[in-house]
Amino acid sequence: MERKKGIRILHFQPWAGLSGDMILAALLDLGVNQRDFKKAIEQLGLDVKIRISEVERANLRGRRVEVILPEKKKLKARRWFEIQKLIEATPFSSQVKENSQKIFQTLFEAEAKVHRQPIDEIHLHEAGANDALVDILGTCWLLEKLEIDRITCAPINLGSGWVKTAHGLLPVPPPAVSEILKGIPVYSYGPQVELTTPTGAAIIATLVNFFLIFPQITINRVGYGAGSRDFPDFPNLLRVFLGEEGTSRKAPLIYEISTNIDDATPQVLAQTCEKLLKAGALDVSQTPIIMKKGRLATQLTVLASADKMDKVFEILFKETTTLGLRFHPIERQVLERRIETVEIDGEKIPVKIALFQDRIIQVQPEYDACCKLAEKKLVPLKEIQQLVIDAWKRRKKGL
Repeated sequence: MERKKGIRILHFQPWAGLSGDMILAALLDLGVNQRDFKKAIEQLGLDVKIRISEVERANLRGRRVEVILPEKKKLKARRWFEIQKLIEATPFSSQVKENSQKIFQTLFEAEAKVHRQPIDEIHLHEAGANDALVDILGTCWLLEKLEIDRITCAPINLGSGWVKTAHGLLPVPPPAVSEILKGIPVYSYGPQVELTTPTGAAIIATLVNFFLIFPQITINRVGYGAGSRDFPDFPNLLRVFLGEEGTSRKAPLIYEISTNIDDATPQVLAQTCEKLLKAGALDVSQTPIIMKKGRLATQLTVLASADKMDKVFEILFKETTTLGLRFHPIERQVLERRIETVEIDGEKIPVKIALFQDRIIQVQPEYDACCKLAEKKLVPLKEIQQLVIDAWKRRKKGL
């Protein structure tokens, strides 16, 4: 595996839906050593074998992963506490265990809601079998191996028609999948079969950070995970892209988050802005606007890097009265900057120097330090600022 560079992003394209084995296959197709993966699965202590092969689906190649169960052995249904105990007993990292438990919890909670039973009384049938344990723990192990920082996913194809389950014949998407994918963009296209399984839905719903058509990334690798069926005119494949953000010559991609607020006090908004800046936001601004029915309001706009977005969301929802946020990726170009210091009447004043193509084009004394000195000397701020600039110029000339 190549060494990690920038922020590593994994993007799913589930045009043929997704299942646990398709996710495994697509991640393995990105270049993870197959022998290492099989050794990791052996550590689960399950009586299964892993078969990895290359196949064609509608004339496109893909990787296929099959979990081979012992012949004539009935799949074992498991309760929530049994799954937790099994995961905790594995030698995997705490992150792999935590993510795996979260995915299974998503499954159990969906089943519990659908069947109106307490989560401790629910048995998972298909999803609780050994193949699902391999799919979920294997996926979390592969994501750790690939050193993924952020996961995105395009809208999910659910399929259509009917599917046979342990609970009988159910419409596609079955109730558990419908429950798991609430709030997630989905659609239906192609053959009348189930394309998205409960296990696949739970993995995506639990681990994906953002749902969008395609992120702005520098693509490094592409993987294809094949489903079990081969439809003549429909490529039954899950495609994944592994890329990096901020590795091009341009400035790193950032996000603009905005919301319109018409029922918060100026004091609340001011404090929110301060908290956002302290949390790592690159910039925060307030713009007066007029909303529907002629109501005066404020548009609060935040610029933040991708790794700060979750914290920005948390602050905006907790500190303001907003019910929703808009965000989109943007690019920006910034000048190279450095700080120099000049001394005025025994006070050290920082000076911000901005450069373009190695040439100084802006010189700006640090505002707070100038204010402090202006109050001390009882002179206008602009006089102190000019004194600092003149002192900086003299030093540059060697005077």
